[in-house]
Amino acid sequence: MTLAVNIAQGGANNVSFRNRIINGAMVIDQRNGGAEINPLVNSVYYLDRWYGIATQTSKLKIGQNAGSVTPPAGFNNYQGLTSLSAYSLLTGDAFGIRQVIEGFNVGDLGWGTANAQSVTVSFWVRSSLTGSFGGDIANNAFNRSYPFGYTINTANTWEYKTVTIPGDTTGTWLTTTSGGISLTFGLGYGASLSGTANAWNAGTAYMPTGAVSVVGTSGATWYVTGVQLEAGTTASPFEYRPFTTEVQLCQRYFCKSSSLNVVATNGAVYNTAGMFSTGAVSAYSANAGYVQWIAFPVTMRTEPATFTIINTNLPASPTAGYWSIYNPGIGWANGSIATQSYTANGVGFYTNGTFAAGPTMFYGAWTASAEL
Repeated sequence: MTLAVNIAQGGANNVSFRNRIINGAMVIDQRNGGAEINPLVNSVYYLDRWYGIATQTSKLKIGQNAGSVTPPAGFNNYQGLTSLSAYSLLTGDAFGIRQVIEGFNVGDLGWGTANAQSVTVSFWVRSSLTGSFGGDIANNAFNRSYPFGYTINTANTWEYKTVTIPGDTTGTWLTTTSGGISLTFGLGYGASLSGTANAWNAGTAYMPTGAVSVVGTSGATWYVTGVQLEAGTTASPFEYRPFTTEVQLCQRYFCKSSSLNVVATNGAVYNTAGMFSTGAVSAYSANAGYVQWIAFPVTMRTEPATFTIINTNLPASPTAGYWSIYNPGIGWANGSIATQSYTANGVGFYTNGTFAAGPTMFYGAWTASAEL
């Protein structure tokens, strides 16, 4: 018997990567390991793929499972947010959380064309406040936006919400490695950044006018998990992908070494002409050093915007931004980094200093970011 399987490549029938949100179950936190961010700082990533919006300081704190409430059935994690004061919004204030979806992952939706597909956003939410809350879908330039509303009926109770958004047939929606669609949950936006609910507008409106401001009540809480954005007008059950797959999806935008790198190098030399060369290791001048190549665990979105060396309690107690180096001819030392090439697949660099013949070991940890 022959079994024929027809898998749609895009749209509402797509059975693979149906959910365009990454880490929607709030499981992965490479940066903070579950620690709370207090206070939330503007445009800083906390859980993988999610970043905070806070135009005023010391108004919110956030973290994985912060608040220690029981997640809704089927989930083990959520992101928990607490207001730190009773703040009155200024007209240009902005508070919220956002995920920007890469253009390659939404190109099939056809936004900006006559064939634009509708999408449905679904999520579990819980708050100490009740009433009309809101969020927003926008393009990369933030000159096309769709503020949407949802209602929390009962305080301190998980509620499941779905919002269907018609595809935008106008505007510019990127379908490359740049930001394609951003999803924002509003926690307080001033009048100039609010707009009419459930309608496309040619401007920046991150939540409906009159929506509940979480930052307006000291101690107010707002929790969310199970966030899904999919093609079509019906919400389907939350798509759980294998944990390894979800981690790799996150690593395309941010990755870090799992432990201190310990690498013996005995065949690559950086010379003063600025070229990499290979061959037997020999004595070096003060202008040469051993080459190190770090391969990223996955191909990142682009060349990393930042590559950071992290050292903690290493043998030579090195300064941050330096590798700790062991060489038979010199023992332990700190070597500064002079980067030679970044790619989406890895980073190559050499260390300044004088080295004796023989293998050299580099000790250190690192992070790389290619976030949208």
